[in-house]
Amino acid sequence: MSLTWPDQLEFELGELAPALADPVLNSMNFLNEIAGRYPGAISLAAGRPAEHTFDVGAIERHVQRFCRYLREERGWDEARVCRLLFQYGRTKGIITELIARNLELDEQLSVDHEAIVVTVGCQEAMYLVLRALRADPSDVLFTVAPTYVGLTGAARLAELPVWPVEGGADGIDLADLTSKLGQARSAGLRPRALYVMPDFANPSGLSMSLAHRRRLLEVAAGENLLLLEDNPYGLFPQELSDRQPTLKALDQRRQVVYLGSFAKSALPGARVGYLVADQVVRDRNGNAGLFADELAKVKSMLTVNTSPISQAVVAGKLLEHDGSLIPATAADRGVYRDNLRRVLAGLQRRFPDGAHGVRANAPAGGFFVVVTVPFPVDDALLERSAADYGVLWTPMHHFYDAGQAVNSLRLSCSVVTAEQIELGLDRLAALIHDRLEEAG
Repeated sequence: MSLTWPDQLEFELGELAPALADPVLNSMNFLNEIAGRYPGAISLAAGRPAEHTFDVGAIERHVQRFCRYLREERGWDEARVCRLLFQYGRTKGIITELIARNLELDEQLSVDHEAIVVTVGCQEAMYLVLRALRADPSDVLFTVAPTYVGLTGAARLAELPVWPVEGGADGIDLADLTSKLGQARSAGLRPRALYVMPDFANPSGLSMSLAHRRRLLEVAAGENLLLLEDNPYGLFPQELSDRQPTLKALDQRRQVVYLGSFAKSALPGARVGYLVADQVVRDRNGNAGLFADELAKVKSMLTVNTSPISQAVVAGKLLEHDGSLIPATAADRGVYRDNLRRVLAGLQRRFPDGAHGVRANAPAGGFFVVVTVPFPVDDALLERSAADYGVLWTPMHHFYDAGQAVNSLRLSCSVVTAEQIELGLDRLAALIHDRLEEAG
């Protein structure tokens, strides 16, 4: 029995924030709903970290390790430790010094811990920066296409228009970047920043060489352009010796805001991310402060502070491994390396040398592989794949401007077994062959 009220309040979608009508904001919900409707399907879609090291007991162990650090190394009494965990906390975060140490150890990046803001996942970090940068309607953000949909959605909410820049084999086409910047300025717009993911990007899987990173910094310096560097996958190359320095580690002009996360490297359920924003901000009187301080103002009105309990779990894991997550992620790195190689080899066996127009790129690490096919890949095809073939993947059109037809899909290899990969690729191959036959 349902109840209705004739005078109940209703909204027209057009009366709400314009971003709510944008298809980008529904991308993650749609993909999650598909997975929920077909729980028996093998998922080559989810970009979640591997689960083989999950241990409920580790949560308490990490919290206790952090508390021991506060008592023994910081000299805190029990009341102060208890208050830190149970009360509202400092907006910038309570583990910024440990994060700074981790960055120095794992990324050779030396930063003042006061330039760090701990956030509710990296998603909040993105929004804080974009919200602060959007000063008037002429402001625009540049991103490498295809782009992580969470960044695009955050930009929509911040009412910051997004201009795509071509990616290419080197991760970003610098000539196209320079051209687009010129076009924007000629149109009376103000480029505020460029968002990039230099290591095993989501969704493309592409990485930038060291030489290309240096050239990007040179172009950004010449254009007076802020770079937003997102690095969730940097610890997961196929070989550790192949790791490249981050843009922030190469940054000599404080022109990079670094966006970090512990979702892939520590514990996704903790929802702990952070940003490093060491740029100088001057007020009308010429007084100087840090960009991080301004972003903390935005956070204080959005989430107040990041959960101290979540921060304690991450801090304990850092302390347990002497501040470095490289050894802590060794087992995960092995899983991702083996799975990535298995996916690439499996695609080659099923579609040797681009047979039937089916080709895959070959990332040097990370979670993702992009498969190009000779027909459009849309949400209807994904639903058919889930319902009739029992395999999930991600249509690449979600990572481009809405309405753009894209003949490619993204596979994720991070949270599947070897058997699931083989069976999932068999099912995907069957779908592709059937679709090709239907096309004649």
